[in-house]
Amino acid sequence: MENQMTLAWAIIFCLAVAPVHGQYYSRTVKARPRVEKITRLHFFFHDIRSGENATAIPIASPNTTQDTPTYGTLYAMDDPLTMESELTSTLIGNSQGLYLDLSRERTQFTAIFYADFAFTTGRFNGSSFSLFSRFSAEADPSTIREMAIVGGRGAFRMAT
Repeated sequence: MENQMTLAWAIIFCLAVAPVHGQYYSRTVKARPRVEKITRLHFFFHDIRSGENATAIPIASPNTTQDTPTYGTLYAMDDPLTMESELTSTLIGNSQGLYLDLSRERTQFTAIFYADFAFTTGRFNGSSFSLFSRFSAEADPSTIREMAIVGGRGAFRMAT
């Protein structure tokens, strides 16, 4: 019984002393100002949802009576990234991920995207960045869309 009491007091003492000594070793270090580096990328993303060579396929869809339900459909994608707008132009990487179709309007496509854009050739070979954002297709294809970049690897480490 005496050994158990001694052990209990020893444990209580150790637990009480640890926070005191833990504060002794902590200190605040001010972060250096982050130098912002901007990289401008220009490539084409080809998402093909139908045909023999589809690059995006539905993996889950709502239980509805529509002939071709799109609203609420989850897609898996492995889309090529090319230098030019033609699918046959130089392949520089691919984008793999998921997206969820959010638009009830069949004439407009709106989705939430999660994708990793990986580059397999050129200056950024072996690097990638991750995107997690809402995407809305506009009537004008030349519209510039802003999407959230949430990180990266290689040359795009800590990308925003």
